[in-house]
Amino acid sequence: MSFLLLETEDVAWLRDDLAGARGVASRLAEQVGLDEHRRGEVALAVTEVASNLAKHAVAGAILLRIVRTSQRAGIEVLAVDDGPGMPDVADSMRDGHSTAGTLGIGLGMIARLADTFDLHSLPGHGTVLLARFWPRRARLLPPDAGDARVTSLVEGVTRTISGGQQCGDGWAARWDSSGTSVQAALVMLSDGLGHGPLAQRASLAAIRAFRASTSGSPEEIMTDIHQALAATRGAAVAVARIEPDLNQVSFCGIGNISAAVLTAASKSSLPSRPGTAGHQIRTLRTVTHPLSQGSALIMHSHGLTERWHPKTLPELLDHSPAVIAARLLHTAGKHHDDASVIAAKGLW
Repeated sequence: MSFLLLETEDVAWLRDDLAGARGVASRLAEQVGLDEHRRGEVALAVTEVASNLAKHAVAGAILLRIVRTSQRAGIEVLAVDDGPGMPDVADSMRDGHSTAGTLGIGLGMIARLADTFDLHSLPGHGTVLLARFWPRRARLLPPDAGDARVTSLVEGVTRTISGGQQCGDGWAARWDSSGTSVQAALVMLSDGLGHGPLAQRASLAAIRAFRASTSGSPEEIMTDIHQALAATRGAAVAVARIEPDLNQVSFCGIGNISAAVLTAASKSSLPSRPGTAGHQIRTLRTVTHPLSQGSALIMHSHGLTERWHPKTLPELLDHSPAVIAARLLHTAGKHHDDASVIAAKGLW
């Protein structure tokens, strides 16, 4: 069985200037080499998303970013709002559905323009929308050629503290290249101490060390990261090893990184040890937990509260990792701190 890992570049959270989303999206689409027609489709979809947020939603925001596979780059649009939510998602997906003077293109049209489309809406709790756009030539590739439309095994979202410019949180994912016979994805989340450029520097150092490590063991990778962060202010860091064919995850964390395996009705925490990567680590410990079909691994920084549970977010695990991560960030994120969420949901 094959899986996909996407790399993402957080580019812009737009809250107060939703009208400018079209221009930002067009520039990013040109930057990654989308042709003129495809750029127009991206701009059209983003305009409709921004119009819907401005007309209907409470506290809406759009995240625009570049996504990459090993072969191509595309544009991802994530939109979130506080409500009112959609009482009838199927009706809202109908072409021409429009109120309050929006374009009337409809979510159905956006879904057809996008290569990946996902939407989670709860009346009273708002909507999370994902639309991902690849070059048209990528849409012609068969699935066994690494089709970019396949949902990634792991996806994450970061957000800076209110008023901040540099995010002290960071994450990365890669395949295990240590030579073991078991296919495994490795995931790392870092929360640099404090905020601003020094916190960001620590997380960037953690990402570089994670990618450079030749180990497939969470504890050994954590040791590599710990050594690399010695010249920084340090960070809370966690590494997970996801083995889809074995239906399990192994987790090793230091500091205030929270992790849990979710089902529709349960939340099983994976503990991190006290300490600060780069400065003080006592005994590292790896815990292993089943990660069966229908469950998901969540890792998040201290920028989220622990006051959330899958029971209060019905059908969330039916959605893509990006939508799961964005929903949790929007539901539990603290605006007075940098925040990040990783979601890993198997395709098995």
